[in-house]
Amino acid sequence: MSLSTSARPAAQAAAPAFGALGVPAPLVEVLTSAGITTPTPIQTATLPDSLAGRDVLGRGRTGSGKTYAFLLPLVARLAAGSGRRTPKRPRALILAPTRELVAQIDESLAPLAAKYGLTSRTVFGGVGQNPQVTALRAGVDIVLACPGRLEDLMGQGHVDLSAVEITVLDEADHMADLGFLPGVRRILAKTPQRSQRLLFSATLDSGVNQLVKAFLHQPVTHEADSAQSPVSTMSHHVLHVTAADHLPVLTDLLAAPGRTVVFTRTKHRAKKIARQLNSAGVPAVELHGNLSQNARTRSMDAFHSGAAQTLVATDIAARGIHVDDVALVIHADPPVEHKAYLHRSGRTARAGAQGTVITLMTDDQVRDVRDLTRQAGIKPTTTRVTPNHPLLAELAPGERTYAAPSSVSPAAAPEGSSRPAGGGNRSGARGSGRNTADAGRSGGRSRSGGSRRTGSGSGAGSGNGSGRSGGGRTSGGRSGGARSTTAYSTSSGGRSSGAADFSARRPSRGR
Repeated sequence: MSLSTSARPAAQAAAPAFGALGVPAPLVEVLTSAGITTPTPIQTATLPDSLAGRDVLGRGRTGSGKTYAFLLPLVARLAAGSGRRTPKRPRALILAPTRELVAQIDESLAPLAAKYGLTSRTVFGGVGQNPQVTALRAGVDIVLACPGRLEDLMGQGHVDLSAVEITVLDEADHMADLGFLPGVRRILAKTPQRSQRLLFSATLDSGVNQLVKAFLHQPVTHEADSAQSPVSTMSHHVLHVTAADHLPVLTDLLAAPGRTVVFTRTKHRAKKIARQLNSAGVPAVELHGNLSQNARTRSMDAFHSGAAQTLVATDIAARGIHVDDVALVIHADPPVEHKAYLHRSGRTARAGAQGTVITLMTDDQVRDVRDLTRQAGIKPTTTRVTPNHPLLAELAPGERTYAAPSSVSPAAAPEGSSRPAGGGNRSGARGSGRNTADAGRSGGRSRSGGSRRTGSGSGAGSGNGSGRSGGGRTSGGRSGGARSTTAYSTSSGGRSSGAADFSARRPSRGR
């Protein structure tokens, strides 16, 4: 099959309304009710072709709006089609590299699908397969899956892709980085050859191009922006610190109000830094591949709710994790290569919002950071700082507050049964599960977990047995003011587990 027969740049003029691009009126109503009225460049560029049924290859950096660029035509196609929901034979397939991204996409899909009575099912490892199998056997319209678990279920005869009308590959380059492309090729080969296929990626490396040549039919290519396109609302700073000052400087930045994502290179470092921050009175949760699915869910639950406003993560969270009002991203460990820097940094300054990116650099990292930022097309402001440097208050404004020290982060607490408030596992997976290709990266099985539970708007934390508890914390940006006090604790049978008790926050002295 040929690669691209045409390549159209994204519109630079004022974007038309969604309706003018061909989006059906009921879907426009859903978007409007969510406060989404102006298409992003990638949506403006791709929607006319994807809604017309053409194969589309879309490139746009993280945060550019790719999710709605493929969800809108997917839902519109199924709603207009004559296909019927049948057991084991979904009508649409969305593939994504990580469980967190699958859940995020499902959350965005839910109100669109509900408008037409369409059903969906998330499929990924790290949880028991029985709820997934039961849903597939009953029949669903849309499957959102990680490649490993989907291939596993296909091999067991639980799902048949012969009725798929439209397939979406999201973050295709990240799937290539994780080694998923062989499985993706096998999955795509089981879908109808001339069914519609949409592929979205931040970059178009050789592995992705090979996938395009093999499975997309005369695709129209749209490049909304380069992976290296600078974001005008994002400021970049490199803080040159000594090894001894690394943790104190990090702690000072994180004690300010507002949500922050901290990135580390390894799972061990993420776990260690999260524990150090909690011991210093800065509520933090961790997200990395060694956590079970329940632990990962609790971490994201706490971060979404504001119970913990610091998320310490490896690159697993650099793609797909969207949380409103992340005003600060900190590279506690500079990434190895520039693509990781750009994807990590994309957790802030999304959809035109303001954001700050800080890289902590020690003496032995000077050359690496200089090469990294040059390759990323970034010209950061570099400053040598100590824990009391005034620049810290400028980058992370607001009163520094600290909780009663805790040596255990919420993710390390005993596993409970709460589900993410907007997450994707609708049927409520039980905990044990297979370590498929995507599940194996999570490092283990989740032992328990019941049905998905939706907490009240300001509910904080995750519950063990007795449900969620704790008051909500304000989630505003870093515009100053003290962070509101909250308690984040886990309990079992009414007794505190001692995990991350974030109550009794106190203002710092002498700052």
